[in-house]
Amino acid sequence: MTAPTHRYLSLGAGVQSSTLLLLAAQGRIPTFDAAVFADTSWEPRAVYQHLDRLTGIAERAGIEVVRVSTGHIRADALDPKHRFASMPLFTLGPNGERGMARRQCTGEYKIKPIKAEVRRRLGYPHPARVPAGVVAEMAIGISLDEIGRARDADVAYMRNVFPLLDLGWRRDDCIRYLDEHGLGDTPKSSCVGCPFHDDGFWADLKANSPTEWADAVAFDHAIRDGSARATAEGHPLRGQFFLHRRRVPLDEVVLRPRPRLADAPGCGPWTCPHDAPVRAGADRGEVA
Repeated sequence: MTAPTHRYLSLGAGVQSSTLLLLAAQGRIPTFDAAVFADTSWEPRAVYQHLDRLTGIAERAGIEVVRVSTGHIRADALDPKHRFASMPLFTLGPNGERGMARRQCTGEYKIKPIKAEVRRRLGYPHPARVPAGVVAEMAIGISLDEIGRARDADVAYMRNVFPLLDLGWRRDDCIRYLDEHGLGDTPKSSCVGCPFHDDGFWADLKANSPTEWADAVAFDHAIRDGSARATAEGHPLRGQFFLHRRRVPLDEVVLRPRPRLADAPGCGPWTCPHDAPVRAGADRGEVA
């Protein structure tokens, strides 16, 4: 196989990928042709502000930051004409059955647009076949404490590499490094309405970001009866969807924040911390 001549960074804008971008900008690891941020269009405001800051750092080092997208995840979920890429929403069946919808959103809104961008830069956009031996190197921010998430790419034209593993860095090393360079407030990357948020996140959003809190509450109410498209096609959900694991409306939940790990990971394209399989069909109304 020909050695990769294209080097990219999967930029989730969380702690580890921000560390990789800064290391490359400072010349401590080989540079990247581009850092690719997959935008769901529903990240918290703090993430977009941090991404703008990273873009400035990258540009000064000659690294392009490119934002790619397959749509607005929130708007798409509520559009009866749009295919619903299932979110891991909490389900409550008609007889009190508790389950969880399938998680397709990461693949649809994060991994898919990154692969499309890599193909485009290699000169073989879909549906063109990428010739054997044409390979792009994709750096992914997985640290030593998350080594179990380090996996090979599932396509032949991409080769996943993990510079933090090569350095022997753990997540707390990344946090220390970012703090030393004025980026100690790097936020966790995740959608505003991600069902995996804990009460600490929801309480902070409610207290400090009322507009985003109201947006999440409105989405929670709008998604209650399932996918807008499935409902329009005559396949309503057997039960209800909820953003909160207690399976009550978000604005009615009694939030009980617990002490949180300062270094708890966010959700990157290949590094979502909630990798356990989730089950239940969302589009056709099944409940786990």
